[in-house]
Amino acid sequence: MEENNSMQLFEDKAIRTAWDEETEEWYFSIVDVIAVLTDSKDPTAYWRKLKQRLKAEGNETVTNCHGLKMTAQDGKKRLTDVATTEQLFRLIQSIPSPKAEPFKIWLAEVGRERIEETIDPELTIERALETYLKKGYSREWINQRLQAIQVRKELTDEWQDRGVQKGIEFAILTDEITKAWSGMSTRQYKNLKGLKKENLRDNMSTTEIVLNMLAEVSTTEISKAEKPKTFEENRMAAKKGGSIAGEARKNIEISTGKPVITSKNAVQLNEVVTNMIEGVVSGEEDDIEN
Repeated sequence: MEENNSMQLFEDKAIRTAWDEETEEWYFSIVDVIAVLTDSKDPTAYWRKLKQRLKAEGNETVTNCHGLKMTAQDGKKRLTDVATTEQLFRLIQSIPSPKAEPFKIWLAEVGRERIEETIDPELTIERALETYLKKGYSREWINQRLQAIQVRKELTDEWQDRGVQKGIEFAILTDEITKAWSGMSTRQYKNLKGLKKENLRDNMSTTEIVLNMLAEVSTTEISKAEKPKTFEENRMAAKKGGSIAGEARKNIEISTGKPVITSKNAVQLNEVVTNMIEGVVSGEEDDIEN
């Protein structure tokens, strides 16, 4: 099973999860589940004591739970006790909580949605659309973001075909593309926007997303044409693809006299959109009153 940094939200609280493609099974961080069910100040200690008690009682659920490396709050990968949906249903019975029943419903919903998305991938896009709308993004921005997801998938598929490894090698090539089109490393770009672990693309303006898409599309096409065989050749293709978008960025900046790269993150960008909408509505109301 691959290590997975995905999150699921229950009542706005994050629960780390991992999806096993082979068994089509979700794995949930037990400590995170305890945190949302008990509001414990030390869910790790709570789980330690609960595990000891259940083991003493001969509970097989605890015995069958295993560890998986997940990203901790400090950003480091740490071995974390995880449980399947079925195991969690059993563990919840041992945790007195008024949230137990709503959480069971949520668990069933999470499992059902993933299975549905496996059968019909379009549902993934629809749910992503709903999530972005709830966060306050405009439909225009969302359309660009969803296209960017597809572009990124085509690029990573191409990388895998060329023998590039997921993880550090993907990150290195992505960094090369980012530097070539934006003039900054991914980390510098995030720092500019005041981001830590947040997704950089989710905090880009429409123009930034479009240029990033151009960089990734160009890299994909160059890779298909050149068929790089080594990692260094893939790195050169990434630089070429990013440079194409970099030239486009410079031309836009020359024509407009304004920098394309903005320090605004998602919250600030959404505030701008909201203020624009409110301004239009206010102007229309003034026209009606006058």
